[in-house]
Amino acid sequence: MKKVLCIAAFAALMAATPKEAAWISLFDGKTLNGWKVGNNAATFSVEDGAIVAHGQTAHLFYDGAVKNHNFKNFEFKADVMTEPGSNSGIYIHTQYQESGWPAKGYEVQVNNSHTDWRRTGSLYAVEDVKEVYVKDNVWFTEYVSVKGKHITIKINDKTVVDYTEPDNVQRPKDMAGRVLSSGTFALQGHDPNSKVHFKNIMVKPLD
Repeated sequence: MKKVLCIAAFAALMAATPKEAAWISLFDGKTLNGWKVGNNAATFSVEDGAIVAHGQTAHLFYDGAVKNHNFKNFEFKADVMTEPGSNSGIYIHTQYQESGWPAKGYEVQVNNSHTDWRRTGSLYAVEDVKEVYVKDNVWFTEYVSVKGKHITIKINDKTVVDYTEPDNVQRPKDMAGRVLSSGTFALQGHDPNSKVHFKNIMVKPLD
């Protein structure tokens, strides 16, 4: 009888324990299905299982079915490789724009050797990283989590940004949209001299 009660208690405990969220792929490795780009669409292509950003300024927005492309609290990661002199970024809590730099959300910088001093892992123009933690022509993992007002950015499991957005944060007029809300992700094509590769693009929704 005691054994039956113990098994029943264990089963009840397991049922009551929340299951850990799973990683979900946002990129099929072959096509840009589930992604949307406006002007300069030719900037983005798929090569050798990776999304490549190379061309005129453009942004590729996740527009797929996962969470109806609207994320609030999440963990995100992608494997990234930069070619020398390249600049790019990963936007979070953003929304589709036909052209221009995304006005909504934050940019997480991808830049190991471009002339811009804000390096890979920077929460662009908010919490900047000057150190270079990874090399061009080498794959690395860029990780971003948002939990409430807290943003964590890691490069190859090393935390480079640990930022908490202040309550009632006030931004300069040209950065008015740089606040947490909810939204999708976007990859940046910065300029014709930049070539950046993205693969294994994954999200773990936390709500």
